[in-house]
Amino acid sequence: MTDVWLNKVNWTHDGLVPVIAQEFGTGKVLMFAWMDRDALKLSVETGEAVYWSRSRKKLWRKGEESGHVQKIKEIRLDCDEDVILLTVEQVGGIACHTGRYHCFFQKLEGTEWLIDEPVLKNPDEIYHHE
Repeated sequence: MTDVWLNKVNWTHDGLVPVIAQEFGTGKVLMFAWMDRDALKLSVETGEAVYWSRSRKKLWRKGEESGHVQKIKEIRLDCDEDVILLTVEQVGGIACHTGRYHCFFQKLEGTEWLIDEPVLKNPDEIYHHE
């Protein structure tokens, strides 16, 4: 497969593109992350979401530790060609590393951020750090 299709993406100066993961079927936004060229290419090749971790400076296969992989149903590029939308099947029903259904669990009420989504599984039970 030729990689010319990757050139269509308007990458940031540091070679990244923002990615929104949306749940297939419900349309709910699950999370936001970044991809570099390799992450997008691997996502297409494997059919599962691979992101670029800015904090760890390496590729991050969603679910590599937790088992909560994202099976890609569709990949879309926005009108400015600088944001990717992934429609995914979220395995295990947990997208957030905090053990919640999605990453947007804090809601602004007046001037306070309130948590309005429950933890579905304790992160210590999901991630086995040594």
